[in-house]
Amino acid sequence: MNSYPRDLTSTLHRLAGQFPVIGLTGPRQSGKTTLAKQLFADKPYVSLEDPGELGFAQTDARGFLRRFEGGAVFDEAQRWPQLFSYLQGMVDALRTPGRFVLTGSQQFDLMAGISQSLAGRIGLARLLPLAASELGTAHMQDLPQHLWRGGYPALWQQPTTPAQANDWFASYIVTYIERDVRQLLKVQDLSAFQRFVRLCAGHTGCLLNLASLAADAGISHPTARQWLSVLESSELVYLLPPYHRNFGKRLVKTPKLYFTDSGLASWLLGVREPEQLWLHPLRGALFESWVMGEFRKYRLNQGQPAEMYFWRDNNGLEADLVFETPVGLQCVEIKSGQTLTPDLVRAGKQANRFVTEPSPEPWLIHGGTDNYTREGVRCISWQRLGHPQVHESIPF
Repeated sequence: MNSYPRDLTSTLHRLAGQFPVIGLTGPRQSGKTTLAKQLFADKPYVSLEDPGELGFAQTDARGFLRRFEGGAVFDEAQRWPQLFSYLQGMVDALRTPGRFVLTGSQQFDLMAGISQSLAGRIGLARLLPLAASELGTAHMQDLPQHLWRGGYPALWQQPTTPAQANDWFASYIVTYIERDVRQLLKVQDLSAFQRFVRLCAGHTGCLLNLASLAADAGISHPTARQWLSVLESSELVYLLPPYHRNFGKRLVKTPKLYFTDSGLASWLLGVREPEQLWLHPLRGALFESWVMGEFRKYRLNQGQPAEMYFWRDNNGLEADLVFETPVGLQCVEIKSGQTLTPDLVRAGKQANRFVTEPSPEPWLIHGGTDNYTREGVRCISWQRLGHPQVHESIPF
């Protein structure tokens, strides 16, 4: 079984040298427990999903914590909300850097406890599924295979057939709904929630239209908003905001919806084999979701805020991704096509036509293998995102 080095490691080491408590969040099965155990192997590990440990904590909190005066890794910390208040007193009495590590899959519950009790005492990091740079170039040869499999470590740690991967995704969704959704939302009609999740997968890479999602799922608009917030807090989806400067244009101000993992989105769309993606009508949207995820993973792994945006005016002129750099606004166009046709290059050129100030050359990230500059557009193969030195050659 393979174990992949995680790019978040250096950030966690840095935070552990500054804060008495480290908080590690992210979606289920993204590798949080494995990473925490590896990096903090000298600390006792406690899973608060263990009924015995949780029962001990709830009935005798001080006796439970007396075992961990020197520190510990508390997995799924949100299961015991009182933990945050107790840790506040412990770290205020002894602020040893890196003393406690908290992990959690439900960011909403974890952040609520942190903001109330541990503000200023905790360094926060977020671990998403495997990035291309963590998998390496050996796995960057087959684009449909890569999009379809996604980034969850369990699907890369050993050879996995399509049938096994489909079983894993099915189990993941069932477990997520039964454990997280029932606890957070008290949803009675789970089939309606499942339908809503599949509809969101079908809208990955699109402008968020809650009214349409609610109508198609057969639920109210407030319910759709509530359900979407749970998908966000569980890191299954995220919203990409529009760029905040208007450059004198009439801009779209609605965020875009993206799935965090292209493999899970593919499975929810009924794609059961990677070969199906070649002709799937949402191949472009899934590719765009994957590329966006790579940019987002890089920034979060560096301990930086995402600070990613898109830009679109009412005439349809758009840039799939924009972010600020020291030399100006970087604009990125994303196309799944494997051949760099004049149309693709033209789309790349249009990506930064709205910018009225000096800016670097626009990027076109595509599904082919070519890397060169053409007509002022830097054409970048998707495979480059898996190169170990990608962040030096492509300064995100």
